[in-house]
This record gives sequence, structure tokens and C-alpha cells, in this order.
Amino acid sequence: MTQDLRDAALFYHRYPTPGKLEISATKPLGNQRDLALAYSPGVAAACEVIVDDPAEASTVTSRGNLVGVISNGTAVLGLGAIGPLASKPVMEGKAVLFKKFAGIDVFDIEIDETDPNKLINVISALEPTFGGINLEDIKAPECFIVEDALREKMNIPVFHDDQHGTAIIVAAAIYNALRLVKKKKKDVKVVASGAGAAALACLNLLVSLGIDRKNIWVTDIEGVVYEGREKLMDRWKSVFAQKTDARTLSDVIEGADIFLGLSAPGVLKPDYVKRMAKDPVIMALANPTPEIMPEEVKAIRDDAIMATGRSDYPNQVNNVLCFPYIFRGALDVGATAINEEMKVACVKAIADLAMEEQDEIVIKAMGGEAKNFGPEYIIPSPFDPRLIAIIAPAVAKAAMETGVASRPIEDFDAYCEKLKRFVYRSGLVMKPLFERAKKDPKRVIYAEGEDERVLRAVQVAIDEKMAVPIVVGRPDVVQMRMDKVGIKLKVGKDFEIINPQDDPRYNDYWTTYHSLMERKGISPETAKVIVRTRNTVIAALAVYRGDADAMICGVTGGYHRHLKHVRGVLGLQEGVSDFSSINLMLMPSGTYFMADTYVTQEPTSQQLAETTILAAKHVSRFGLKPRVALLSHSNFGSSDSESACRVRKALCLIEEMDPELEVDGEMHADAALDTELRDRVFPNSNLTGPANLLIFPNLDAANIAFNLMKTVEDGLPVGPILVGAAQPAHILTPSVTGRGVVNMTAIAVVDAQNRERRIQK
Repeated sequence: MTQDLRDAALFYHRYPTPGKLEISATKPLGNQRDLALAYSPGVAAACEVIVDDPAEASTVTSRGNLVGVISNGTAVLGLGAIGPLASKPVMEGKAVLFKKFAGIDVFDIEIDETDPNKLINVISALEPTFGGINLEDIKAPECFIVEDALREKMNIPVFHDDQHGTAIIVAAAIYNALRLVKKKKKDVKVVASGAGAAALACLNLLVSLGIDRKNIWVTDIEGVVYEGREKLMDRWKSVFAQKTDARTLSDVIEGADIFLGLSAPGVLKPDYVKRMAKDPVIMALANPTPEIMPEEVKAIRDDAIMATGRSDYPNQVNNVLCFPYIFRGALDVGATAINEEMKVACVKAIADLAMEEQDEIVIKAMGGEAKNFGPEYIIPSPFDPRLIAIIAPAVAKAAMETGVASRPIEDFDAYCEKLKRFVYRSGLVMKPLFERAKKDPKRVIYAEGEDERVLRAVQVAIDEKMAVPIVVGRPDVVQMRMDKVGIKLKVGKDFEIINPQDDPRYNDYWTTYHSLMERKGISPETAKVIVRTRNTVIAALAVYRGDADAMICGVTGGYHRHLKHVRGVLGLQEGVSDFSSINLMLMPSGTYFMADTYVTQEPTSQQLAETTILAAKHVSRFGLKPRVALLSHSNFGSSDSESACRVRKALCLIEEMDPELEVDGEMHADAALDTELRDRVFPNSNLTGPANLLIFPNLDAANIAFNLMKTVEDGLPVGPILVGAAQPAHILTPSVTGRGVVNMTAIAVVDAQNRERRIQK
């Protein structure tokens, strides 16, 4: 560790508060009644239902989502037997990973005890507290003794991550490597260097996957594990003893298909690698220096597939790929154990994920580089956000099928949808629109078709069958950028393209544009230039002429420049006086729609009313009942300022235009969101709960509030959603992500569907 890294790490752990964890309440405790519900006397009700049925503990306490990370500090990775107190930062770190990657709460417990029997008694006595136990950094062979005993004594999952977490990732890597080289598991020869807890767990799991035990050769610091050997032998290691005269790694490496190293640096010599079978698989997992460096292997074998435990080389074997998600699946079904079938299900889920195409979030997590399944990508990135949605259901299903699930999942599709919120927080809110889009896909044209975010969205739209994409861009540039990021689409084959430089529709497009704009100062020559150089104009003309059903632009450039082109070509809906925009903000506390965030600086009462009516229709499309708050510095008549009066008048217009809409104002933002406060200051409000559609008095207020919420509260924005256009069009902003473009694609398709229905009527 460099001094700079050491200093940064200490600063990270010390500030702003020591450590990496805190306890956060999940329920409000803001008044006497809350106190009475949380503690005495109300807490007695929760205690009583557990007395009647112990399974109720998972419904009235946090136990069903609580894991104990437990260590005695006798084998801390890279540090050795540093003791329980010094191991606490590692255990806190493990807790952070559980929470970050799988939403699982953790108490880290460091136990000052090395006697395995006493350790067993201490940990088993904690069963009422936890839904699962993750053993960590306990040295061998005590770790075997402790885990075996706890699995027998406890009725909750017990998982020693140093053993089984490593084993699962190694098995997934080998599983995929054998897929690549087309070797059968039952035929391969495995040579292991190291016979500690992790190595033996890896070998046992490989046997469960189909590798023949008689083809496994184990070596340690005493040489080959053979029948009759007495030194450094135990019952776990003896399972792999071979009847042989071979005594060294050099003796057994000949013709090996797989080398599994969990031992020490430099153990695997270059000469040994030369003697391995064709297409060898080398798992050199000693840290920080592996049994052989990847560059040494590459210098002598171009057919080798290699993995290490290091993040600076391809195929990093990292336990975080596994442990949060195997526990997520186990906890969600109330598993009484993590059995071999659940581990195998985890292995296969991880292996299959490496073969799937990656989206923008995955690519960003891996430094912006797309990885395709192959020798240097046989296991997913530890930061692949899809892991939870793939592994947890596989584990849960295996638990149910093997009879260890005490709370089987009844609606598995709903469970999988719930897990996807860890992939894309917009998933659940956007679900109704995605489903509607898939039922009747429409042609969506993307003005900035050369942008990588747009191209990733195009791929998702095609894969999900929710839209028929059309992109505006130069074909060679579009294809080059897709190839660069690993998008497996072909221009002109998988989607239509409009080439601004050479398209047979050019004459029709510029003459149409000139006819629309000739009385706005646009000459034929200018029209020709604009239609060659303004992709937003091309996209708008495609929609106007019926070559596309909806358009998306704004990924680059200024919002109002794009709006000017949309206004000039598509115009306004009948009966609408101006455009407006809505942003959907997904917050930890709920889902909020905000308007007008981008268009009108000082809207009139009529414009506020129109924006509200149009925005409420969009809220309904998300499967939500709109509850509208007209926001102001004035609270129900507390001020007669000009802006307050405008908002007040807008309420009267809205009530005339849509008497059924749940709307009230003018009001403060806190009154809009806090029902209890609103009932106190204005008990006769028309709103029946927290508002989900916030209408702001002007652009400054809306845009400032939107960006504050997005940044300070870690909000996830969807939009902007343009309302008021005569035909479906949406203008995004340069900060939009690829997933944001996907979300807007679904919205654009639904807009086009609604317009088609209106026309048919």
C-alpha cells in the first residue's frame, strides 16, 4: 500500500464520523404516539404475535433482512491473525457491501475467542437475532469445524464466505472457461496448489458441478496429497488423496487442463505451464501476487485462459460477485440453510450472466469499456448491477425446490420485478409504460443517432421489442460507434437510418420544411442547408410526414434550440397555448412529477392550468392517481402577491376544466408533501394524501427545485417529458443517461399510441 493510499484510507474511515456504519430507523419517531407504537405499550403487540408464531418475527422485526457478519480475526485476508478488534474495519466493510449491493442490513460481530467449541456456542446463541450468518476470516481447520457444527445446530443459513464465496466464483469461471474451450467436465484434469479452506471448498463445488474426483490432484506445502500421507493431513483434505508415487506439483502438472492456485506467489513455473494440456485454464488466485503473472503465461501460451484475484487483470475472482446475492435469495424465502443446490444455482447464474450483452450502466461500472464473453471475460464485473436480479431468484428457486424455504415466493415474476429496482431504480415506476409500449411498438426516431447513449437505447428498444427505432446519423459513424461499445446491431438491417448527407427523401424533406417556414424568413436555400445540418429538424419532419411516430432529441445541444425546431415543424396541440415540460423524480421517499421545469419562464394562470391538466394525464399513464399541488410561497391565501394570485386563479381554471382532478393550492411545498402538516394548517384541503404532481409558479422555482432534489437527495430523474406538441416529441438534456433515453423511448411510444387512438376516434 502506498503512503498516499494509506492516508486516504485512514481519512475515509475517520471522517466525517468514525467507521462505515450507522443504525438508521425505518419508522418515524416524531411524537408521543410514535413512541407508544415503537416501544411501550405498542411493542407488546409485536412480541405477542411472535410468541404465537415464531415465523412472524420476519413480519414485525428486521430479522428477515438481517445478517450477522462474524469473525474472530484469526485469518484476515492479507493481514493474518490480527485479532477480533483489528478485524472490525474489515467486517464493517463487508456490511457496507451487503447493504450497497443487495439492500441487506448487517450487524458485524467480532468475537474474542479461538476455541472452536466456545465459538460455536457463542454464535449459535445468536440465532434469534439474525436471518443468516456470514462467517468471515476464521482460520482453517477451525473454520470447517465451526461451520459444520453451526449448520447442524442452527435453523438459518450459515455461509463461510472465505470458503464458499470463493468457490462459487471460481466454479463459475471454470464453468465458462470449459464452455469456451469445449471440454467436458467429466474428462478434465484439475491440479490444485493449496489445500486450505477456500481451495477445498472450490474442489468440492467443482465435483458437485460434474468434475470427476479421481481427476483432481491436490498439492500443498508438503507436496502432493496422496494416500498414506500423515503430515499436515485432515479429514477434509484426505477426501482428495490419490494413490500415486508423485510427490511434487511438477510431477502432477503434466497434461493438466485446469490449474487452481490458492497458495503462494511464483508456485506455478513457466515450464509447468508449457506442460499443461491444450487450452489450459489457469486460476492463479494468490493475493496480491499470484502463483504466476498473466504476462508470464501470455509469453509462453497464447491459448491459455487466466483468472486472478486482482482487479488490474481480466477475470477478477471477487467474492462480492456472490455473497450479497446468495443471501438475498436465501433471506427472501426464509431459507433454513444454504445447501449445495443453491450454490450450484448461483454458479450457473453468474456464468450465464457473463454471456449476456451489457448495457450502459454495466459498461460505466467497468470503466466505460464494453466486454464480450471470451477468454478475457469469463465472469461478470463485480459491479455489474444485474447480479442481484439474476442470482437471487436462482438461489431462491433452488431453496424452494430443495425444501429449505420456510417462506416460498408465490408470485415469482413480481419478486423478480422487485429485485430489478437494484438495477434501475426507475424500473417499477416505468413498468406500466414498458408493458404498454411492448403491446404495440411504434416507430421512434432519434435525432442524435451517432451518440453512444442513443445507440445503447436503440439496442434495448430492439431487444425489449418496445419500439421500432430509426436513427439520424452517418451510417459509417453509427456502425463504428456500435462496434466500439460492443453493440451487436447492423445499420440498415436491424434498424432504419436517415443519413443527413445522402438520403433519397432529402428533396421531399427540404421542400416540406420550406413550406412550413417560408413565412418565417426561411428561403429555399436556407431550408436545404437546415435539412442537411439540423438533425432535430430531420427527425421532426419524419414525424410530421408520417415516416416516424415519435421523436427524441436533445442528447446534445441547448434545450430551447431543439424546442424552436419542434415548434416550427410540429407545432402545438389544438387548444393548447404553449409547450411545457415535466420531470419525473424518483426519490428514496417516493415518486414525484414536477412541472414546468424547462419551457415557460413566467406562465400565466391559463398556462399553469393547461400544464396541470396535461401533466396529470401523464401521471395517470404511469398507473398512478394524480394528486396535484399548486406550489407557491403563499399558503392557502396567506399572501396576495402577483405570483400567488396567478396560482390561485389557475386553481379555479383547473377545477372548471377537470372537476374530477384531485388538486389544491396555492400551498407551500411542505404542506404538499406532509399530510399531517396540511391537515393542521388547512384541514379542508382537496388533497387526500401527499401530492405526487408538483406545479411550480415559474421556471426558476421548478428548475432549481428539480436540480436540488436530484443532487441533494440522490434523486433519479426521468425526462424531461414535453407536453403540448401536436405530435409526439421529447427533448432531453445532455446529462441524460442511456437508461434515461430508454425510459423516454417507452414514454414516446405510449404517446404515439394515445395519439393514434385519438385520431381513430
